[in-house]
Amino acid sequence: MKRLEGKVAFITGAARGQGRTHAVRLAQDGADIVAVDLCKQQSTLDYSQGTPEDLAETVALVENEGSRIIARAADVRDLATLQEVADEALTEFGRIDILVSNAGISNQGQVVGLTDQQWTDIIDTNLIGAWHACRAVLPSMIERGEGGSIVFVSSTVGLRGAPGQSHYAASKHGIQGLMLSLANEVGPHNIRVNSVNPGAVNTPMAINESLLRMFLPHLENPTPEDAAELFAELTLLPIPWVEPEDVSNAVAWLVSDEARFIHGVAIPVDGGQLARS
Repeated sequence: MKRLEGKVAFITGAARGQGRTHAVRLAQDGADIVAVDLCKQQSTLDYSQGTPEDLAETVALVENEGSRIIARAADVRDLATLQEVADEALTEFGRIDILVSNAGISNQGQVVGLTDQQWTDIIDTNLIGAWHACRAVLPSMIERGEGGSIVFVSSTVGLRGAPGQSHYAASKHGIQGLMLSLANEVGPHNIRVNSVNPGAVNTPMAINESLLRMFLPHLENPTPEDAAELFAELTLLPIPWVEPEDVSNAVAWLVSDEARFIHGVAIPVDGGQLARS
């Protein structure tokens, strides 16, 4: 029997990148999936976002693992829509056991140059969106009385600062506060709450032209290969970044019974970045 057989996982930001690999990884362990994603472009971001076609590919990959999936376009900033998707999942599957709050966006800018719109977009999506996901999923999880697991996909930047990313860091520090507070609230219901905190991950959000230019301003057209050399100096293991699947493996462990007493902790997946002296 697969270790998540009979479980249902609600995953935000699931059209591509980490969200997709979380969905596929949990499906490999037997979970049925509820996948949501904005599925449209945002003009304030410097990289492309997931599309309806991307979400459809996630559906195909999950179904290829033998799991059922509900996939819907939904904005995590819109609580009512998330609640509608959660209600649909409860009607279809009868339960939601796992929340992977993964939806997040990023852009760069010095504090003195950030616009109100940049700040609001990041906070509303990354932090308020995570809170909305909890609001949508937790009531039925508590009422059912069989426990559950929540994993917030945070960042190493949620555990320290980063130049040019104050708004992103603020949102991820907020997630750490939400995670720890929620762990205190729902632990008595046997609902475990943790975060994974990746360093650089090989996805368009982390490896894109705007971010490369910020880190490599001396190069006219920096490439991922140029960035790999720089990023490798930030880790203890001989790698520049981790792959989305590496984060998904940590998520899969945290939501399984193998981690049944892991609660209220942040798990870095960063190649030793935070440990580097």
